[in-house]
Amino acid sequence: MFKTLKNDIPASIVVFFVALPLCLGIALASGAPLFSGVISGIIGGIIVGGLSGSKIGVSGPAAGLAAIVLTAIGTLGSYENFLVAVVMGGCIQLLFGILKAGIIGYFFPSSVIKGMLTGIGIIIILKQIPNFFGYDEASAWDLEFFETDGGNTISELLAILENITPGAALIGIISLLIIIFWDNLLSKKSKIFKVIQGPFVAVVLGIVFYLVTKNNTTFAISQTHLVNVPIPESFSSFLGQFTFPNFAAISNMEVWVVAFTIALVASLETLLSVEATDKLDPDKNVTPTNRELLAQGTGNILSGLVGGLPITQVIVRSSANVQSGGKSKLSTIIHGFLLLISVLLIPRLLNKIPLSVLASILLVVGYKLAKPKLFKTMYQLGWKQFLPFIITIIGIVFTDLLVGIGLGLGVGIVVILIKSYQNSHFLHKEGEDIDDGKIKITLAEEVTFFNKGAILNELDKIPQNSYLEIDVTKTHYLDYDIIEILEDFIIKAKEKHISIKVISTKKTLENPESFVKFFKEIKPKK
Repeated sequence: MFKTLKNDIPASIVVFFVALPLCLGIALASGAPLFSGVISGIIGGIIVGGLSGSKIGVSGPAAGLAAIVLTAIGTLGSYENFLVAVVMGGCIQLLFGILKAGIIGYFFPSSVIKGMLTGIGIIIILKQIPNFFGYDEASAWDLEFFETDGGNTISELLAILENITPGAALIGIISLLIIIFWDNLLSKKSKIFKVIQGPFVAVVLGIVFYLVTKNNTTFAISQTHLVNVPIPESFSSFLGQFTFPNFAAISNMEVWVVAFTIALVASLETLLSVEATDKLDPDKNVTPTNRELLAQGTGNILSGLVGGLPITQVIVRSSANVQSGGKSKLSTIIHGFLLLISVLLIPRLLNKIPLSVLASILLVVGYKLAKPKLFKTMYQLGWKQFLPFIITIIGIVFTDLLVGIGLGLGVGIVVILIKSYQNSHFLHKEGEDIDDGKIKITLAEEVTFFNKGAILNELDKIPQNSYLEIDVTKTHYLDYDIIEILEDFIIKAKEKHISIKVISTKKTLENPESFVKFFKEIKPKK
């Protein structure tokens, strides 16, 4: 793990700058103390990051839970009562992990997961544009279309024209140009520009800009457009920011309802994020989902005990980690320590960072999640992939994350039912030893994303130095999700010294470089 420190330390700094405003903003959107968001960010980084089996996933407070938290605090009467529900929700998540409920994550088709990533990318861009131009927008951290102040994502964008802050907009534009220039040019010129990341330079420049222009009537940036970390006057006042649960409320049935709601929604968001993050991972690691639920449950118990918000694995921070070159869980853990150290030692310095600079970082993260090229790629894969993909995006942008996922999954199921009506399907696997070190997997006539979990499990159990035969002679329909799994397996197979032979009626190939290319050449029936 320590071999990747040169990648993980720069990545952890970028994740820290992405996480800090999200922690504060989500706490604000949740109607909770600002420090509660920082607490959950620290625990999500250090504790959950240490316990999780994910190498690149980052956990912390989730925007998708903000509306639930806001409502629950009002329903339960106090934040202390709400914290009891967070602790209990964590205990329920532990139970989910013990019962191996993590397998649920494998039943979401690839098109929906990619739609989720793209939809989140688009909504990040739309929500951060107001901050980028210096518009005092309190709903920038709420990923829902309809906002708590009565407006919506589109109305807030239209309001920018009359609310631009020149100084914030100027440093936001400069920061965005620096990050793009750094990412596309300088990072390819020298290793030093990979160690020192563009977002870090942009933040430093943002602080300098604020200090230089704070007395300028045109370009001065007011406090409402800066980071706002609570400043403790002493260590005892720092400890005074922690809130503790009122366990006398445990007999209240409404507390139990909120606890189950938190456990279900947080677990689902985590499993979706795990699936999406694994797809972003260039090393194609597969996260153990049941272990992830155990880690998240532990994190939520601790977060609730000391006054933090509910925790999930979150795709915005995770994707920033991947984009910045993070390779192991060290980047996640270090970002948690950076949050802790910064709020302890340098809160006043943090409060000089313009929000427009952090918005520029998030705009780049959002763009990388929602690249226009992906729309073309999904369209070329056919309507069975494109329709769930685009419906998921529309649902996320114009409602919220879970509704968008539900709509995309519903369309994906309809597509499968249509295909099932045309051709019955089942999965047949043979794990029989042919000779020493030889294993054969025979795919059935119809293989869909419903079989993804079983095939992933089968491939993961293949030992090093094996000889694997994949027989597709009887296969008439092979879902793109399965081809994608096999494509990812090529990379892992090379690392584990596994030789691969693919057999079909039209062609036999030893150690294919690309399953996508192979199946295109043999043209299986659709």
